[in-house]
Amino acid sequence: MSGVRFQRGNHVVANLDRALTFYQGVLGFEVTYILPPKAESYSYPVFDIPRSAQMRFCALSTDTQERVMALTEVTGVALTALAHPRRSAIVLEIQDPDAVMAGARGLGLQVYDEEILKTQDGRTGREIGIVDFDDNLVVIYKINGATST
Repeated sequence: MSGVRFQRGNHVVANLDRALTFYQGVLGFEVTYILPPKAESYSYPVFDIPRSAQMRFCALSTDTQERVMALTEVTGVALTALAHPRRSAIVLEIQDPDAVMAGARGLGLQVYDEEILKTQDGRTGREIGIVDFDDNLVVIYKINGATST
């Protein structure tokens, strides 16, 4: 589709510092910036966040992609669990899935059993689901013998 550029995914989290132990410490994202709460933030209406809540916004980058992921911390109100099935995930190509799985388990996160990934063009690889502290799904994968492009 012409005129469309994907900017970033975003997960709402209850504790930004705790979330960064996974997104930065295990997955390797770099914190680009953290913005303090803004009363006029567009996130209040679009995420249906009560105005009594406080928010912080954190943009995350990789070595090759600037501000490709974000975390929005919401405090002062309870974040209710979403009914399953899950409705969204971020999917990340990871060069060392074993290290990521070990790091996630070390944080006490749910790591699903690994599956064999079969792509539409016949390649195979590894695919693993991980659930962060706030029930957000992250799927990591690595294509066998492939390098990141």
